[in-house]
Amino acid sequence: MNKKQLTVLVVDDSAVVRQIIQQVLSTEPGILVDTSADPMFALRKMEKSLPDVVITDLEMPRMSGIEFIRKVMQEHPLPIIVCSGLAEKGTSMALQAMDLGAVEIITKPKVGIKDFLHESAVVLIDAVYGAAQSRLRRSMPPVPPLPGLSADVILPFRLSHLNPSAGPLIVLGASTGGVEALTCILRVMPADAPPILIAQHMPEHFTHAFAERLNLDCAIEVHEAKDGQRLRSGMALIAPGNHHLLVRSDVRGYFAEIDSGPLVSRHRPSVDVLFRSAACVAGENAIGVILTGMGDDGSKGLLEMRHAGAHTIAEAESSCVVFGMPREAVQCGAVKSVLSLPKIAPAILDILHARYG
Repeated sequence: MNKKQLTVLVVDDSAVVRQIIQQVLSTEPGILVDTSADPMFALRKMEKSLPDVVITDLEMPRMSGIEFIRKVMQEHPLPIIVCSGLAEKGTSMALQAMDLGAVEIITKPKVGIKDFLHESAVVLIDAVYGAAQSRLRRSMPPVPPLPGLSADVILPFRLSHLNPSAGPLIVLGASTGGVEALTCILRVMPADAPPILIAQHMPEHFTHAFAERLNLDCAIEVHEAKDGQRLRSGMALIAPGNHHLLVRSDVRGYFAEIDSGPLVSRHRPSVDVLFRSAACVAGENAIGVILTGMGDDGSKGLLEMRHAGAHTIAEAESSCVVFGMPREAVQCGAVKSVLSLPKIAPAILDILHARYG
């Protein structure tokens, strides 16, 4: 695969973290890594040569990561990945960084390079490629989806006996740029909207903070999903980071299931897993929406939803931060409607009105 070489600048005051990230990324022949222990020095480096992607800590001496991101976005707008700890302060600061323009969040490595799990390396490498394709820098060509396990390892495809009384269901899937996209959609949803399930590629603990912030911002309730939780109108549930989210159904209606199985389509949570489960239990009662993100996670599941009678929507390239996941869904025939982000929520409400009055 001929890919332009990516230059990545890692800014972190921890020598161990810099070493881990550099060694992991250096296993990719298309990535060249530079490091800086100090955001002030990093800004000076960037005056001489701009990297394609910046990975930065948030808590550093002399200048906070938030201030560093603000300066970068004002002076040299670049794709920025936040590398944050899991403490409550770290999660809230990471979401603040996303508001300033950061495109991804990864968790700070806690162990030495020998114990750095393969899955974590996959997430880090994918985050860099996803950030490099963001709309801030159009020079990078699309990266073809990399191979990964399918949803079969979590849920074999099998249509259930659908429960018509369970009613409509909305499922959303997103990756890079999804924080803004999901916020845009959920803010429009009325308090009596059908239940909504969301798979957003985001690390563990950050999904809880993201859900709490949305809960304060929206007419509907927004929570991190819990295993066995019953779905109801006016509720949106976000897949917990590092766990798959599935929808199940019984005589009482829909409920959530949390699964800690392997990465699917190189992700956990996987949009493919959520969409397949919606195809199986909700069929034509479901509306599936695939939003901005790199790779092909969600395309197969959305195709299964369309075959099961669901209305399927993809975000248009014009509003995507990364037009990867929606492109793959469109190309495989999974999509009925392609809409820019501001039109998606109104379209969902129109579909619901046409079907259910």
